[in-house]
Amino acid sequence: MIRRRKPRGWAVTAAATGWGESTFAEMAWDKSRGAAMRWGLFGAVVGVLLAFVLFAPAAWLARAVSSASGEHLLLADARGTIWSGSAVAVLTGGPGSRDASALPGRLEWTLVPAGLGLELRLRQACCLNGSAVLAVRPGFGRVTLALKPGAEWIGQWPSAWLGGLGTPWNTLQMGGSVRLSSPGMAFESVQGRWRVVGRADIDLLEVSSRLSTLDTLGSYRLTIAGDASGAAQLSLATQQGTLQLSGSGSIAPTGVRFRGEARAGEGGEAALANLLNIIGRRDGARSVISIG
Repeated sequence: MIRRRKPRGWAVTAAATGWGESTFAEMAWDKSRGAAMRWGLFGAVVGVLLAFVLFAPAAWLARAVSSASGEHLLLADARGTIWSGSAVAVLTGGPGSRDASALPGRLEWTLVPAGLGLELRLRQACCLNGSAVLAVRPGFGRVTLALKPGAEWIGQWPSAWLGGLGTPWNTLQMGGSVRLSSPGMAFESVQGRWRVVGRADIDLLEVSSRLSTLDTLGSYRLTIAGDASGAAQLSLATQQGTLQLSGSGSIAPTGVRFRGEARAGEGGEAALANLLNIIGRRDGARSVISIG
């Protein structure tokens, strides 16, 4: 007895369906063409997204900074991309304020990958000591912004720039400079709550004011330091000068709280009387400063 061998591959299907070889070839072609179209569409979408990220305009970063600062810090005339760009740094009194003060020259930045995070490198000829570096490290339920230590000091700005913030800075019309230094400081957002680690010192050097006849009022240091709970503590002390300032406070999610006082040093009462009346509530020889 002769046994018939069963056909293999497509021949079985062709025999069973009555379709010819050309029909199956067309089906295979349609299938491969559909796969090619899907991969092509996927590649186009990835390319658009990659270009979207790589060439995102600097104006987007400017809007983010404005929103985060409550429109007190603006990056005006932003050029380039979020990865490499420049802008003019402007301080303002906030929404609706007519006060504004710009720094000379342009603030330049580069945003580069660093390990599992990013590094924001800032440069400005007028005010930064080389490059200021801010490390951004994302994590599970947390984000860390770390200010890396600078050589001796990180940045120094004219005190007059603060006048752009409006009252009381525009009234004081300050001279001198503001210098930032830090051995290392980080801000950590853990499940929406901010913690501060490390310390930064803000020195107000050779401060003057048009509200006083004195050439200089003095030099002062405001220290911001994280405590064991992660809260930011403030302390203000006089380094030298006729105007004596002191106080302490904290920075919390609800805002800044500060309590301090100002006094005139020996022989400076008359020259500082007008200034003491403006910067706080007079209580005898001292002026009480209260914020928050």
